[in-house]
Amino acid sequence: MALSFACNASILPQQVKVNSRSTKYLQNVRNLVETIGIPSISSSPDESLRKGNWVKLICGASFEDVVDIRNLSLVYTLAGVDCIDCAADASVVSAVNEGIEAAREMLGSLRRPWVMISVNDDEDLHFRKAEFDPDDCPLDCSRPCEMVCPANAISLERKASSEEEFTHFIGGRGKLQVGVITERCYGCGRCFGVCPFDKIRAVTYVRDAAATSQLLRRNDVDAVEIHTNGRQTDSFKDLWNNLEDSIRHVELVAVSLPDVGDLTVSVMKTIHSIMDPHLHCYNLWQLDGRPMSGDIGRGATREAIAFAVRLAAVRDRPHGFLQIAGGTNSHTVSGLKKAGLFQTTSISGNWRGEMFTVNSQQALIGGVAYGGYARKIVGRVLAEMQSHHGLAHIEDYPNYVFKALKEALLLVGTVKCYNLPSHLL
Repeated sequence: MALSFACNASILPQQVKVNSRSTKYLQNVRNLVETIGIPSISSSPDESLRKGNWVKLICGASFEDVVDIRNLSLVYTLAGVDCIDCAADASVVSAVNEGIEAAREMLGSLRRPWVMISVNDDEDLHFRKAEFDPDDCPLDCSRPCEMVCPANAISLERKASSEEEFTHFIGGRGKLQVGVITERCYGCGRCFGVCPFDKIRAVTYVRDAAATSQLLRRNDVDAVEIHTNGRQTDSFKDLWNNLEDSIRHVELVAVSLPDVGDLTVSVMKTIHSIMDPHLHCYNLWQLDGRPMSGDIGRGATREAIAFAVRLAAVRDRPHGFLQIAGGTNSHTVSGLKKAGLFQTTSISGNWRGEMFTVNSQQALIGGVAYGGYARKIVGRVLAEMQSHHGLAHIEDYPNYVFKALKEALLLVGTVKCYNLPSHLL
């Protein structure tokens, strides 16, 4: 399902000639990063987890638009993220690394974020694509699927049939074409329920373990995240056994799981017991509150925070950092602060009628992963650039780098506690 072309200069317009205006915007980018002090205050990713100011960009386990991924990776590397999580696809991994290196060429003192690939052990919401035949769509459809898609992954265009002249098409005769742009669809599912003719279906898949093992051996892949449904652990064990020899090449193993109530800690313990004999690196639990919903609105982050509150109160949970995801957005940090969980090493409260206190040598919540919301705020800038210049490397247009970076800093800065200039606020 991956996009078939590699992300390199041959698929994009030739680099534009740098003019005085471009030079000015490039200097503005450098000044902004240096004013905030990102290179000097950045810590290693594992140190960020201990401090509680880890930030991960989720490109999407099924999002495979390599041009957007490259540009997103560049912008968020400049903004100081600790990790970039992407699909377990060779061309996508290369796009992430190209974006990172382009950012570091702009500001040589930036540290490299970890690159993480996401895989699944069984059927999972993050590993699916929408699919439908546009030829089956009635011509009078109002196209709610196209309007509701957050990734602009559905495009329906009228096209005159071969025996007609375009002038006849004005009368409404013709057909719809294109449909789902596969590489842009990340499986959020919002289109499924809005189709008035019930034409859209989900195509699910499981990432190949052998291909994943090969990716983990690359020197530009630092971490792996395994998505599991929390209902049973047999499929996790099978996948882990298949990846066992390649796990030693990574710095971090993350497990993403939903809240399954009282069973959550038990499932975590079982999974940790499976991993432990061959786990020679850091491990992290991604608490997936409300998957792929952060761009919807303020309330989307509540489930992730509630999940974090419950897990932080458990004294005997298995070893590993905790990081929240699923519905995260610009309101997440304020929610963590309200819950007393932002960059804190202890928490007290009442759980099921009993008072408790939990103390830790590191932050109880290691950090936050941002997906749909992070892509949305920078994606607006990328879309504007594309409308004027087509597919492009964003660094060729420093004015767009500057605009995109301001958006990214406002988000990343809530966790990193950047001292942002007043004109950004």
